[in-house]
Amino acid sequence: MKNTNRLMIGAVAAFGFSLGTSALAQETITVSTWGGPNHGINTIVWPTWKAWIEEATEGRVTVEVVHDMGPPAAQMEIVADGIADASWIFHAHMAGRFLATQLPEFPTFEEFSSEDAAAAYWHTHQEYLAQANEHRGVDVLAMGVHGPGQIFTRDQFDSLDQLSGKRLRVGGGVMSGLSDAMGVTGVALPPTGVYEAASQGVVDGAMLTLESLRSFRVAEVAPHTLTVDGGFYRGSFAIVMNPMFWDQISPEDREAIEAVSGEHLSRLFGYMMDVSDESGVEFGKERGATFTQVPEADIEMLRGVTDNLIAEWTTAVADRGIDAEAALAHFREQLAQAAESEGIADRVVRQ
Repeated sequence: MKNTNRLMIGAVAAFGFSLGTSALAQETITVSTWGGPNHGINTIVWPTWKAWIEEATEGRVTVEVVHDMGPPAAQMEIVADGIADASWIFHAHMAGRFLATQLPEFPTFEEFSSEDAAAAYWHTHQEYLAQANEHRGVDVLAMGVHGPGQIFTRDQFDSLDQLSGKRLRVGGGVMSGLSDAMGVTGVALPPTGVYEAASQGVVDGAMLTLESLRSFRVAEVAPHTLTVDGGFYRGSFAIVMNPMFWDQISPEDREAIEAVSGEHLSRLFGYMMDVSDESGVEFGKERGATFTQVPEADIEMLRGVTDNLIAEWTTAVADRGIDAEAALAHFREQLAQAAESEGIADRVVRQ
């Protein structure tokens, strides 16, 4: 009996040791996130990417998401310094560093999904934009865009000339150029600051995405929306990784992670933005929000402004070794191809 007990104890101890070493062998990608807990990046993107990685590496690598490691503008530095292994960055938060990434931000005056745009952007970045080396210090795992940026106002307007002299929240990048051309006063604010600023009359409205109607409660303080097909602008994002993380895992696992990143992760990011926009519009309509398409005369004015902004951008990125015309043409070709490709919806995990 005693021998039997000893054998059982020994077997349990060995099993426990095996579990312990297995747990220790599992590597964790620590992801810094700056979106709120209910933001789609946290409820859709990270849970899905985690599931993909665990499946691709047979459980050898997992993902842990950590909130509030630093403000949005500090995420690039947080990853480059190894405080976190990965994060998502908004390029306009780092004015001056990123120019090539303005490519998908310009108005197109055509409707397309953020999922397709993100896929097209990923391939265009790899083919043309990466050589600018604007993400030096980190590895780029995915590129993304948010949905069509529109104009939300406290009072209802029917055309852009009625906005002249008004104060609108802007977030940098193409937004700043557009606001100057429209004769409005741009006020630099994070999306999280719009509710308070609008409710107190500090701003008359904001340039934001449709998902903001819900996620940042914009429908409550700026319920009137001026819209343009495809948006007045888009916003550019990237999901980045500290290069030193690859030293912690095998080449096989690195290859597996990269296989479920790239276009797949880019599409996932865009899909999340599409879903979030749909939710925002539904939320706004339930609360009486209005949506007014700008008149054709304004569209023509915006086309001229956009042509000028692209010309200025073309000159600026040439100094960074970018053939802007070829990159834009490639992006549009990829956008058409992406629309014909299979979407990501069936592979999404929701939290």
